[in-house]
Amino acid sequence: MSFHKHIPNFITCLSLLSGCVASVMALEGRFQLAATGILAASVFDFLDGFFARLLHAYSPIGKELDSLSDMVAFGVAPSLIIFSLLREASPALPLGAMNIAVPFLAFIIAVFSGLRLAKFNIDDRQTSCFLGLPVPAHALFWASLANALHPLVHANEVLFSILLILSVTLTSLLLVSEIPMFSLKIKSLIWKGNEVRYLLMISSAGFISFFGFLGIAAAILLYVLLSVLTSKKIFDHA
Repeated sequence: MSFHKHIPNFITCLSLLSGCVASVMALEGRFQLAATGILAASVFDFLDGFFARLLHAYSPIGKELDSLSDMVAFGVAPSLIIFSLLREASPALPLGAMNIAVPFLAFIIAVFSGLRLAKFNIDDRQTSCFLGLPVPAHALFWASLANALHPLVHANEVLFSILLILSVTLTSLLLVSEIPMFSLKIKSLIWKGNEVRYLLMISSAGFISFFGFLGIAAAILLYVLLSVLTSKKIFDHA
């Protein structure tokens, strides 16, 4: 029996497990551990594809398992982070008994992440670039912001809730947008043709060194900005 063929699926299961842990941590309000779980899931998500290509261990079950794992780690887990933040802020809203429903708006992330994953699975235009923000990047963005946002919850609960819901809706729409976004896969190490990737990597290292977890959010914002600025070039090379 060729055990090496099961290595990518095992790594995908580690990503799924990391997403489950992140979800529990998010519900408990332990946002740094939740972010760590999502970060670990993103690393495993990269590695399962890497080893699938390296070992030529592609399988239909691997493709399905990957999407299911991504839905948990990058759809449900970040939704629960926002749910926990809104759960703290929403009691101050002037909606009476309806306040209890407000935190559930966090699952906008899960819904649009599911749409994004389904769209990606059937879209043959996304072989060398992405159309819309990838779900791991979106999940990491909100995971890295959670610690910074948490102390602001009680500064003005009403304003916090409104701005958070609007921001979540806006970024979730990016998931299903038609904006071309470049892939981080580097086919060669030369500078030419990889300028934007190297700029993002160098900047991201600086952001994370200076801001810690919050630097990941800054890196994702830069990724979106660079993708928008170079969208025509990305589309031409897709």
